[in-house]
Amino acid sequence: MRYPKLSMLGCALLVTGTVFVLSPSRPVVAGDDDEANDVLDRPKHVNERCERAIEKGCAWLAKHQKRSGEILSDNSGYGSGYPVAMTSLAGMAWLAHGDTPTKGKYARNVRSAIDFLLHCAKNGTPRGFICSPGESSIHAHGFAVLFLAECLGSDADPELETKIKDALKRAIDITNKSQSDMGGWYYTPEKGNDEGSTTITQVQALRACRNAGLAVPATIIKKAVKYIEKSVCPDGGIAYTARNGGSGSCAAITAAAVAVLYDAGEYDSPIAKKALNYCKTHINVNDGGAAGGHYFYAHLYLAQANWQAGGANPKVWDDYYPKIRDVLCSRQQGDGSWDGDGVGKVYGTAIATTILAIPYEHVPIYAR
Repeated sequence: MRYPKLSMLGCALLVTGTVFVLSPSRPVVAGDDDEANDVLDRPKHVNERCERAIEKGCAWLAKHQKRSGEILSDNSGYGSGYPVAMTSLAGMAWLAHGDTPTKGKYARNVRSAIDFLLHCAKNGTPRGFICSPGESSIHAHGFAVLFLAECLGSDADPELETKIKDALKRAIDITNKSQSDMGGWYYTPEKGNDEGSTTITQVQALRACRNAGLAVPATIIKKAVKYIEKSVCPDGGIAYTARNGGSGSCAAITAAAVAVLYDAGEYDSPIAKKALNYCKTHINVNDGGAAGGHYFYAHLYLAQANWQAGGANPKVWDDYYPKIRDVLCSRQQGDGSWDGDGVGKVYGTAIATTILAIPYEHVPIYAR
């Protein structure tokens, strides 16, 4: 069990012939007309094709992990390859599949990813900043903090837990000190500027740390929520930045904002409700170029938001997941990968696999 406050089931991967079945965290709902529900172990709307897509995605990521534990972007246009960001996103996909540092088909991959990120945390500049040489984006720092926090409480390995907690305490300090006066964050650990996408990653990472029992000042998260509120546009969408009166609604940022507002406990927020409605009309599931070319990024967060909203209103998830499931499954390449948003296959595969696996609720931050 990861966190006592969340209803989680451990990873149990049953392999029968060529059919892979992951143990879900909730029962199948009777009456669902999906073909998948002839298998009682599947969550609602998850079918055999979807499970195979998840398995193939996880396997593809594992094949591209280096012995050092890092995974590099396969897009040569991305300089250093963003190893911290890519490794963290891949790690989240394995966690969503149900693996932990010591249990599951990809346990060794999860542990290698942790070891690589702990090495980066130890050698980051400034100390505590989780980055690699040539990779200074605080996006990567946020993804790494999120992944490491989600690994806590997953196994009885006191030594590993201590190492992760020590790294996270320093990382939290860096994040806290980097928050701008307006409540947001920018691309590098500085206080002088801010924008939406980096703010999203830091809020979610901090929330994951707090859920795992680490000390995170509530004022930091509250200030960040205020930043998102300052970024609201008249149409209900969220702007890229709250500075200078905003810059107009950004669909991808809006989806991400809804997810982190829910993470922050703002379940009844009228801003979140309006923003989610904005997403329904501005993010097309079938259009791969939707959300300003940030299709995978937008759906990573929109899937989380719809899953959370679906707890109180099942229709939200029932309307969304079968559509994104079928689109992603149809666009998966023969080798098990997805090419995401021009960033590359590592990025696309990690995100698509995570989206498809959300109903299993193996990852606490995604849980209802």
